[in-house]
Amino acid sequence: MSEVIAVIGAGPGIGLAVARRFGREGMKVALLSRRGDEMVRAAAALSEAGITARGFACDAERAHDVTDALLAVVHELGPVDCLVYNAAVPKPGGPLEVGLEQLVRQFRVDVGGALVAVQRVVPHMKAMRKGTILFTGGGLALEPWPQMTALSVGKAGLRSLALCLHKELKPHGIHAATVTVDGLVVPGGKLDPDAIAGVYWELHRQAPEAFEAERVLHL
Repeated sequence: MSEVIAVIGAGPGIGLAVARRFGREGMKVALLSRRGDEMVRAAAALSEAGITARGFACDAERAHDVTDALLAVVHELGPVDCLVYNAAVPKPGGPLEVGLEQLVRQFRVDVGGALVAVQRVVPHMKAMRKGTILFTGGGLALEPWPQMTALSVGKAGLRSLALCLHKELKPHGIHAATVTVDGLVVPGGKLDPDAIAGVYWELHRQAPEAFEAERVLHL
């Protein structure tokens, strides 16, 4: 039976590149995003390329949306063997400008949705004693930028969550890691989305004794 990958935040850059790469390797693909119609069209394009894919509407800010969408994935494609969390809110604002509500809202997307998704998929992975959970991190977690304060806080939080999960889940045969992308993702550039997708695949294929907690990609 083919494994299933669920990509939350399946935008036109890293998200869809990862979906294409894992789909070409024979995995069934679930695309999750607030823009449900776009995900349905993206899934249809993948299907035309011979990849089993489905699109699902999912607002990562809302816990019940994440849970309901992943339940739908299991119903249509099967249990999730690989979770990729790629959702974020890149809204600008300095530390003296960002309001509490904006900070909390962005944190719910940048980190909260990841936590809810992980808690939903881990029971199956523990039962199978294998699975992969990958987060799209950012250089802002390592070097915050004042004009992107909320996103800097979110990426730092996501990195901490990934490292905690790595330690928690490794004894269960589950690989949790963050891909910290330090720079602008541009097709054809050093941080090309297809090249980045290859890193996700490498991490997914790592043997338990070689599990990495983080891979940092620089310009």
